[in-house]
Amino acid sequence: MQTGIPRERRGGETRVAGTPEIVKKYVAAGHTVLVEKDAGALAHFPDAAYEQAGARIVDQGDALAAELVLKVRAPDPQELALMKPGSVLVGMLDPFDADGLARMAAAGLTAFALEAAPRITRAQSLDVLSSQANLAGYKAVLLAANQYGRLFPMMMTAAGTLKAARAVVLGAGVAGLQAIATAKRLGAVVEASDVRPAAKEQIESLGAKFIDVPYETDEEREIAEGTGGYARPMPAAWMARQAALVAERCKQADIVVSTALIPGRPAPELISADTVHGMKPGSVIVDLAVERGGNCPLSEKDKVAMVNGVAIIGYSNLAALVPHDASALYARNIFDFLKLVTGAEAQLDIQHDDEIVAACLVCKDGKVLRNA
Repeated sequence: MQTGIPRERRGGETRVAGTPEIVKKYVAAGHTVLVEKDAGALAHFPDAAYEQAGARIVDQGDALAAELVLKVRAPDPQELALMKPGSVLVGMLDPFDADGLARMAAAGLTAFALEAAPRITRAQSLDVLSSQANLAGYKAVLLAANQYGRLFPMMMTAAGTLKAARAVVLGAGVAGLQAIATAKRLGAVVEASDVRPAAKEQIESLGAKFIDVPYETDEEREIAEGTGGYARPMPAAWMARQAALVAERCKQADIVVSTALIPGRPAPELISADTVHGMKPGSVIVDLAVERGGNCPLSEKDKVAMVNGVAIIGYSNLAALVPHDASALYARNIFDFLKLVTGAEAQLDIQHDDEIVAACLVCKDGKVLRNA
């Protein structure tokens, strides 16, 4: 089977869907791998490394015309025009983008959006959201440290003692937990908040203090448990109590990393404009939810906004800032997923009754198979 790995063309996207390490595994399994020229260049994977792994270096048209196409992001209209009806597409295709799904269905593709994989043990090795969010949480803290005009750790010198930075992390999913761990390693004093009660133990295990917003009703507690490992929208009364407590903590903080997202919904507002205006000049906010509107209404997508002396970092694709490692993890995620849709002789063998395959399959035979 021909497997194509094209170069990503979306602005700011530096990752690639296959690395030489994984391409070598595809070739060994019987795939004919077609890698577009310079597909891995921005992630520091040269064409020569792909050729050594057994791939052929081709142009964009040949890579996209393959029977199986592996991508990082959903194809744009120009890319779709180069793909063959009936071919299989695997990538992070945004299952909540109704227009994008309709375009892929109209092109006759069988498309799998890996973000839609269920949060079950068997799917951990192909969980693209976790692999990329882990890197985003790490990079978020490094960006904050670079922007912040002081040091993170307490430092005792002959000239006096420098106090440790105070960091607040909002949302303790994969990105948030990595942000906590990274900020602690850099020497900050860290507090963190999450709607899910189970997050308290995880936060405290990393050495951070849990910002506890008590539940006043059984309904609040039930909603806070979440669904399938994801948070759910909380009642307005609980959100108001959380907002007041978060505002107080943020005003005392030097660094705020905000990661709260609910799949398919606009990001919840956690850091109000009033809170930002009450923060200390020189403080830094990193809003990882900016692609879905942001946890702060003052965030600007792919920019650093300065508001009353507070820097608000709104980069929407932090994983792409560490493209070598991000690509390596993502390529392994795809490789593990393909075990569910290919046979022993590298032919397509889609296991439609598999719950992971069924969850990720977003379009087939000209039809969109899920509501965005």
